[in-house]
Amino acid sequence: MRGRTAASALRGSTPRALAITGLAWRTIALAGALAFAASPPVRAAAPARAQGPAAVVAVGAIGFTVSDLDRAVEFYTGVLEFRKISETEVAGEGFERLRGVFGARARVALLQLGDEQLELTEYLAPEGSRFPELSRGNDLWFQHVAIIVSDMDRAYARLREHRVRHASTGPQRIPDWNRAAAGIRAFYFRDPDGHFLEILSFPRGKGPARWQDQSWLFLGIDHTAITVSDTEKSLAFYRDRLGFTVAGESENHGPEQEHLNNVFGARLRITSVRAARGPAIEFLEYLAPRDGRPYPADARANDLVHWQTRLETRGLAGVERALRAARVRFVSPGAVTLPDGGLGFRSGLLVRDPDGHAMEVVEP
Repeated sequence: MRGRTAASALRGSTPRALAITGLAWRTIALAGALAFAASPPVRAAAPARAQGPAAVVAVGAIGFTVSDLDRAVEFYTGVLEFRKISETEVAGEGFERLRGVFGARARVALLQLGDEQLELTEYLAPEGSRFPELSRGNDLWFQHVAIIVSDMDRAYARLREHRVRHASTGPQRIPDWNRAAAGIRAFYFRDPDGHFLEILSFPRGKGPARWQDQSWLFLGIDHTAITVSDTEKSLAFYRDRLGFTVAGESENHGPEQEHLNNVFGARLRITSVRAARGPAIEFLEYLAPRDGRPYPADARANDLVHWQTRLETRGLAGVERALRAARVRFVSPGAVTLPDGGLGFRSGLLVRDPDGHAMEVVEP
């Protein structure tokens, strides 16, 4: 893709990013279970906050920008067994204002795997920048989705058959000393545009029943993980302003974690938060190494580095007031109405969390 170079904005050296699990087995199952060398939890989970009428009630479609929609759909449906639900073309003032891109025209495809959805967007105009070079898990633009598989060996063989790009050294197994997560296996890889993805599998008898289904190889999305620089600031945004509850925390390290993330010396603080429905969101704060790069200051929704996570609410006006009171960075000027509802909702806004990750808050 042409246009601005996001890599030019990648200056500085801040911490963090990546990986896994919660405190109890149920937490790990729900929160992502990448805890490959997780040491015992270092702190108790924060108390749940009451959800008011303006709180987020569900995590919906997780989306990102692609350079070629047809190629991306072929990859996700042909390799990872997603099912294409719909495709639409969007343009006009409402879409421009929502995504903060003047003159935008885009093709949007909605894909489904299990109960979860991905939204892929190709901007026909204006074209954005390519994915940042030499990206690593501790860079603050890092985000992935964790896809549960019924058989790691078969899934990895499928990826090798299609010559996917490795992000991990290879599939990693949580060691037996980690009683809560022993036997869980995971592997990071990248899609044709460079977006990070993960597959993970649960051994028999662990995880929720739906992740034990042997009918399909690829089962659904457990969580999306984002690299953060300061967990407390992220909690203030997601828990205190948006009404998420904390599912659990852990501190992860060791050779399995290093090879999973392909980051030498990786030591992570992981915090998982949830809404009432939908995938979890995991904060991945790198305690070491502390050389992760900041989110590109000039990034826009038409750049390939862009992801947005859709957060559903029954009170968009109340969410907007809370976010403005917290001086959150708005991408859209405020709540925007999309008269045709082509994206699955009629009113929404786009904001950035403390580290730059985009959250699309919508009222269906």
